[in-house]
Order: sequence, then structure tokens, then C-alpha cells
Amino acid sequence: MPYETITLTTDARGIATLTLNRPEKHNVLNAQMIDEITAVTGEIAADGAIRAVILSGGTAKSFCAGGDLGWMREQMSADRATRMSEARKLADMLQGLNSLPKPLIGRVHANAFGGGVGLISVCDVAIGVEGAKLGLTETRLGLIPATISPYVIARMGESRARRVFMSGRIFEAAEAKELGLLARVVMPEAVDAIIEREVAPYLTASPTAVAASKALARSLGPVIDDAIIDDTVNRLADTWETDDAREGIAAFFEKRPARWSV
Repeated sequence: MPYETITLTTDARGIATLTLNRPEKHNVLNAQMIDEITAVTGEIAADGAIRAVILSGGTAKSFCAGGDLGWMREQMSADRATRMSEARKLADMLQGLNSLPKPLIGRVHANAFGGGVGLISVCDVAIGVEGAKLGLTETRLGLIPATISPYVIARMGESRARRVFMSGRIFEAAEAKELGLLARVVMPEAVDAIIEREVAPYLTASPTAVAASKALARSLGPVIDDAIIDDTVNRLADTWETDDAREGIAAFFEKRPARWSV
């Protein structure tokens, strides 16, 4: 089916490239993109010809700059049930990518914030470039990194995640590697060659065994089930109802510091 916010291409070897395609918006996640990624993930999972998937930000100025703030602003006037429904869609998208029965390789060619860090966290391996900046910036808006949190914690581990999970600070690609978020950091001109090195071994491995091995690894890691996802959605809904969330979103759109900023 045709998509507007993403593209999917597959080469003759069965290597698919899923590209976020909102370059004019720094590839931020909105309701349409979330729905389209969810749909295409199902297609990829069912396609026996696909051996591995590269998740790319294309040539946009950011890999993914997080959630679309216009979409987020709409949540301020929505009721709790609507907010939870929207949050659950994002959570389901991430869970679909996380459990994809194909290797998922992140091509992090530029900055990633908020939900963009969540996308990196569901990749089996992510390659970043020198100069890229990353951050879990939700707390700057009075929000929390709720729906992405199971995947961020699973990737970094609690102790390392706590270095960047609450502060909203921006960190460099080199620190993202120390945190376990990125596997390698390379010069921009080398990223595609390094991605190819990550892809190549899967062309000599049994697709069935690869899928089973990934499922095994996931089963032995931190539990991310419906109960965990529901808890993150509820926590986010709770946070949306706070004065700080209202202030943080308003301050952003009014281009002023939030009242807690010093």
C-alpha cells in the first residue's frame, strides 16, 4: 500500500530500507507516521523475502526529532481516553518494531531526540555518526519518556539510563555509545559502508534461525508485555494532566522559558 510519511524499498538480496520521510519536519512522529510504521512493520514481518531491515532517516536534518509538537499540543485539549489511545498507538508501534522477526539495523545519520531515541532503542544494532546529538528531552516540556521507556531501559540498563533519562540534557554520539544506545560511531561518509558490514552476515544465516534467535534473546531480556505497556501509557496520561505539562507545552509554543527554567 502507498505511504506518505515513510518509504519502504527492498533490494535484490532481500535487504529492506524503511525510511522516515518527513524531512521538512525533522522526521518527527505524528499520528499518521505512527500508523504507517505500524502497518509497514506488519508487512515486513509477513514478507519471507526480506532478510534484514535498515531503519533510516534518509537525508533529513534529523534522524527523528521526537514527537510532533503540534500533535502533542492537540493532546492538551483531549480527554484522558483519547490521550491514552494515542499513547497506546505509539507504544504498539514500538513493540511491533521491537519484536520484528527480522534484524533491524538503525542508520542514525543525524540528531535524535525523545521518540527518536526510542526508535534507536528498538533496533538490534544502531550505527551513529560523529556530530549527531541525542537526548531524552521530554522533561523540558513537563512530560516523561513514558512509552519509550521499556525499550530505552532494556537497551541501556537502568544505571546508565539514569544518567540521561530525567535531566533532558543533550549528549553526543560518543556518549550514546558509552550508554549502549549506539554500537558504533563513525564519520558520516563511512556510515553506509558500516551498515553494509552489519547487514552482510545475515545473508549467510538461516532466516528462520535468525528470527528464532532474536525471539530467544528478547525472551531472556527485560519483560515488555501488555501490563508494562499499559503502565507506561497510564503514567503518561497522568503526566499530561499536570500543571507542568500544560506550562511546558505552552512555553514551547510561546517561545519562552518555562517557569521552572533558571
